[in-house]
Amino acid sequence: MRPSRRFRAGLVALAAGIAVTAVAIPAEAARLEYVALGDSAAAGPLVPNQDPNLLCLRSDHDYPALAAKTLGAELTDVSCSGAVTADLANRRFGILAPQLDALKPSTGLVSITMGANDSGLFQQALSCINLLPEPAGLSCADRLTAGGKDPLGDSIRAWAPKFGAALDEIRVRAPHAKILVTGYGTYVRRNGCYPVQPVWARDANYLQSVMDLISSTARKQAEARGATFVDFAALTIGHDICAAPRDRYLEGLIPAHAAAPLHPNAQGMAVFGAAIVRAAG
Repeated sequence: MRPSRRFRAGLVALAAGIAVTAVAIPAEAARLEYVALGDSAAAGPLVPNQDPNLLCLRSDHDYPALAAKTLGAELTDVSCSGAVTADLANRRFGILAPQLDALKPSTGLVSITMGANDSGLFQQALSCINLLPEPAGLSCADRLTAGGKDPLGDSIRAWAPKFGAALDEIRVRAPHAKILVTGYGTYVRRNGCYPVQPVWARDANYLQSVMDLISSTARKQAEARGATFVDFAALTIGHDICAAPRDRYLEGLIPAHAAAPLHPNAQGMAVFGAAIVRAAG
């Protein structure tokens, strides 16, 4: 028995409705692929909880992890404490894969914090500790700038084109990604806070000026390539190592929270992560 004309028309209408419904349902959006590159200022050494692979002292609450959670992104975090720019393209410790190997053509977001270890700043910062007030000690600023020399500044100026070349390589490997280059924080306020932090005023000013030079150099290299600079220094004013422990985003020489000395704590990482989210939008 053949179906009636009315029945056949009903089937056609039903099929058309199903087709329209299928077209109206959008395909599931691809998940943002986020790769985080960098050194300890990104990795968060000693901030709970630490990655079982202790080679990099990387926290699962570093700013990349927190930003990725908010963005709903798929994170590949290869930031590593102690990393230098050369580790982007070479094996760290002869074991860890080059950080740039994490990048793919499908990568949609990249963040990078790098440069402090290239300058040797953190190593020199330890030489600026003076447990006794002036003049009972030696000024690291006087020592490092004696005779008009500027070894840390020279190292930063030599690092600039290397960092620029690294940003160029990021663009080659992840041509569609938004690249976020971060600076470093305001670690110590003008003239410091001796003896709360045992660094003389002139040495505190010198150390922060070097950190600022690293950040401004990173900004210039980023902006010259169309990358976005994220200013962590502005976010940490009033939250430096001289602040009351409850207000610190950066830990002092003797940490008040679970974090490495002179590094961001969990509160600081949360603020930095929120800045990454804003910049990624």
